[in-house]
Amino acid sequence: MEETHDKSQSSPQVQTFGCRLNVYESEVMKTHARNAGMEDAIIFNTCAVTAEAERQARQAIRRAKRENPHAKIIVTGCSAQIKPETYAEMEEVDQVIGNHAKLKAETWTGDTTEKLIVNDIMSVRETAGHLLEGFEGHARAFIQVQNGCDHRCTFCIIPYGRGNSRSVPLDDIILQVKKLVGQGYNEVVLSGVDVTSYGKDLPGEPSLGYMMKALFREVPELPRLRLSSLDPVEIDEDMWDLIENEPRLMPHLHLSVQAGDNMILKRMKRRHSREDVIEVCKRARKLRPDMVFGADIIAGFPTETDGMFENTMDLVEQCNLTFLHVFPYSSRPQTPAAKMPQVDMQTRKDRAQSLRDLGNLQLARFNESRKNSTYQVIVEQGNIGRTQHFAEVVLDQDCPVGALKTVLTTGIEGHRLIGKIAA
Repeated sequence: MEETHDKSQSSPQVQTFGCRLNVYESEVMKTHARNAGMEDAIIFNTCAVTAEAERQARQAIRRAKRENPHAKIIVTGCSAQIKPETYAEMEEVDQVIGNHAKLKAETWTGDTTEKLIVNDIMSVRETAGHLLEGFEGHARAFIQVQNGCDHRCTFCIIPYGRGNSRSVPLDDIILQVKKLVGQGYNEVVLSGVDVTSYGKDLPGEPSLGYMMKALFREVPELPRLRLSSLDPVEIDEDMWDLIENEPRLMPHLHLSVQAGDNMILKRMKRRHSREDVIEVCKRARKLRPDMVFGADIIAGFPTETDGMFENTMDLVEQCNLTFLHVFPYSSRPQTPAAKMPQVDMQTRKDRAQSLRDLGNLQLARFNESRKNSTYQVIVEQGNIGRTQHFAEVVLDQDCPVGALKTVLTTGIEGHRLIGKIAA
């Protein structure tokens, strides 16, 4: 589970766990807390996807208090929304703030001494756009276009932390992207909990693809746009048109696959089948032959047999999935899957490792095919960047973070390409 640290002296520290949406929301909170004069606060933006993510957050909270005994410790995010009392009972914690309240400027004024500021997330009906000046230490900017989820996958606790699906109005998104591009950002990532459900709650029900077309039209100076995780069966026709015809949309789609066996997908209550994933990959590559795919996959879901797991392994190879995010199944209280017959923990770990090994092999094959080619690379840190396809490249010199460089790939170093910046 990703954990990022901000140790800026002029801003509150924020430790972010989990998804790209949390990265965006951490920036919103940092701005609000800084404006409220809370430089001594340490904010933990938690994740509830797995028990391990929650364990890491609690461990980090205790460590931060030991190292900063006078700091105000504030805990927020999905885990705090779902289990507020768990964090309120920790002696290190001064305040617990829910997912809705954390994005409001008035929450951070310090006017209240209330330890728990957590409302009923299911009552929230709107998601506002938050204007940011930029993202400290990030090569690309993450934009929240949607929040919450109306689906109820049997393994997932996130709707109880995020609430039902709601979308940011198109005008707010355009204004935010214009501002960030004006600040010098060369790549923007559209993020959400269920981003392909965008617009269903807005007047006229604009689709995600419709919104993206408007964004490209209204912000012609935007160099690169990337998407966070997509539901395979909810890609609309406007988005298919963009995949074929818009070079500023990066040729890298991250699919929420979860499993490659139809029975497991049914028990997960997913909307897609194995065949749907295969068809989406085929169609995307037909429209854009250099398209590359990432995928979220759960190993060891309840009732998964060896044969069912082999179907998932086979799907990775059949669809030529490159960037795998693999999670051993983590039982979440309150979810239907927690009541199903469980696969033993060692088997879950072994299957997850098998998937990661296959993912490493897939990435090695991909990198081998990308040697001696020229790409536009966005610099992430010093001499590390990523191509349009999200492949990591070690550059032959340090460059400013966020810069776009034309790079010739000359070899491979570990799981990264080696690149020479063109003169």
